[in-house]
Amino acid sequence: MGVTQPTDTGLAHVTHTGWINHAMSIDPARLQDLSGVLPDHAVQMAVDAGWLDGGDYTIPQSNIQPASVDLRLGPVAFRLRSSFLPGQRSVKSTLVEYQLGPSIDLRDGAVLEKNRPYLIPLIEGLRLPPWLRARANPKSSIGRLDVFTRVLADRSPGFDEISAGYCGPLYLEVISRSFTIQVHEKLSLNQLRLIVGDARLNDEDIRRVHERTPLLYTYGTAGVGRRAVPSPNLLVSNGLFLRVDLSGDDDRLMGYRAKKNSMLLNLSLTEHHRVEDFWDPLFAGRENRLILEPEEFYLLMSAEGVSIPPGLAGEMTAYDPTSGELRTHYAGFFDPGFGYAPEEGVMGSRAVLEVRAHDVPFSLEDNQKIARLEFEKMVDCPQKLYGPQIGSSYQNQRLTPSKHFKSPSPQPPQQLDLLGDAPATPPRRSPSRARSQPSPGLGL
Repeated sequence: MGVTQPTDTGLAHVTHTGWINHAMSIDPARLQDLSGVLPDHAVQMAVDAGWLDGGDYTIPQSNIQPASVDLRLGPVAFRLRSSFLPGQRSVKSTLVEYQLGPSIDLRDGAVLEKNRPYLIPLIEGLRLPPWLRARANPKSSIGRLDVFTRVLADRSPGFDEISAGYCGPLYLEVISRSFTIQVHEKLSLNQLRLIVGDARLNDEDIRRVHERTPLLYTYGTAGVGRRAVPSPNLLVSNGLFLRVDLSGDDDRLMGYRAKKNSMLLNLSLTEHHRVEDFWDPLFAGRENRLILEPEEFYLLMSAEGVSIPPGLAGEMTAYDPTSGELRTHYAGFFDPGFGYAPEEGVMGSRAVLEVRAHDVPFSLEDNQKIARLEFEKMVDCPQKLYGPQIGSSYQNQRLTPSKHFKSPSPQPPQQLDLLGDAPATPPRRSPSRARSQPSPGLGL
């Protein structure tokens, strides 16, 4: 089957039957004339060309994702008295004004206290050509732990956005808001995308893509009755909005709240920690409403399932519907293939939402608009898509804190209503699949 030429919207690699799942070869000499996010094979080309450099270390193939690359912590960390931006100076020269105490050796692992900012030089650096820029975001598992990360570059006016043509080192600011964590050298906490030109889809583009290949799905009871969200029902405004599900799964579980005083969380260990040592489960009450307490961290689930086709990359952006009282979603990147595996019966995967209220309690209602998903076109389809076959953790996911935890233990037979006025319906011990898992599969 051939590949059609890009349409006037630049949405390439589409035939009348949908998205083509194989990559085309990219001529490096023509890359600067294209626009979009670089896919895995183009990221490897950037590594080979020295645009993304691991210094004394080779960048592992496993660190190259469908539309991004995992960045690794260097061997030392610096405790800071406050966060900072370097302005017109280098990060290294500015650091001396903010560093508290000696550097921290990460080679054998080290503990980072919660609510204390740290700065960690990354192993990778950049030598970008003048037409190539970059953007960083926390990895999904890290955002779910309420670990706030953002990248600094020399003479940068902001975080996470690296200007076209930048040549220099990268640094990662790390602030764990809820848990005291243990990290070590070469651990990956965030990801980087390489981007050519203006790749973002406007609202008209989003609607046009959804008509051809649905981006959002809704589900009925117990995950059955899956269907694409009708185009007139899409909530589109500078991106695609998602709603929160506060009705809960088969056991009425609708979310988790981080414990205030928990044990040490080792980020090097997967499926190791007990959920109950770090999280309090939240069960749906009669009114499907949640009162968010100030400065508490919550994990909730989207009502819709998200599907990212091979020719697009998604990013969940921080969204505040209250002008300051609420922040949703810290971790951003959604790789091509997330919630998209029609041949395996995966059509849409719910997003886990990271939510924090500020200053005053805030009442969140079931199906309330809570997060915004933006889309960028890919320069080319990636050679590999998001999913368990490449080690992705959250494809077709249930509500789960992160890959660092074991499966949750059974909960007590009764939980208090979230409004505090009566006991909630006791969780049912149903063996059926949770409503948040609509079809076979597993992955982010």
